Amino acid sequence: MRALTAFMTGVTRLNNLLGRWFSYLVMIMFLLLITGVAFRYLLEMPLSWTGELTQLIFGVYGLMAGGYLLANNGHVNVDLVYSKFSRRKRAFLDLFTSILFFMFTLALLYFAVDMAWESFSNRQTSNSSWDPPIWPVKAFIPLATLLLILQGIVKLLQDIAIAFNLSYYQPEPEPEESREDNA
Repeated sequence: MRALTAFMTGVTRLNNLLGRWFSYLVMIMFLLLITGVAFRYLLEMPLSWTGELTQLIFGVYGLMAGGYLLANNGHVNVDLVYSKFSRRKRAFLDLFTSILFFMFTLALLYFAVDMAWESFSNRQTSNSSWDPPIWPVKAFIPLATLLLILQGIVKLLQDIAIAFNLSYYQPEPEPEESREDNA
């Protein structure tokens, strides 16, 4: 049981840490877009690469948010009925929907590994006027999917424990000051 708790704690901490790190990409994207606008309208020198680089960074940002969001219950729920259930009934419902979650994410991982490897092997680029490599961004797809699957396993174990009234792992809440710093 100690190893299972250590696994669950480790996965959750890793996703929280990466989620916080990758959240800073928003500031980089903001600076790139402001730079592009400034060069275009103030200096009359449009930059062809700022928009495309922002899109590539946003792709990584969006991908790496999945595990963090699952660890912090940030994914969208249809709360009209779900919120009316007891914690135990919600856990049973989550057990049922986890089947769909794992079918989707495992299929995504299977295809993402092949796609990322093919992109890396061919040194795929965007074929735009700037033509940056996009294979590094595609490499984040299987990585982010794996992190999401691992966090899904943590959630599944938590739901099993809640649904069947077992003593279960409860992640340590983040300290209040760290939540405010990252908001």
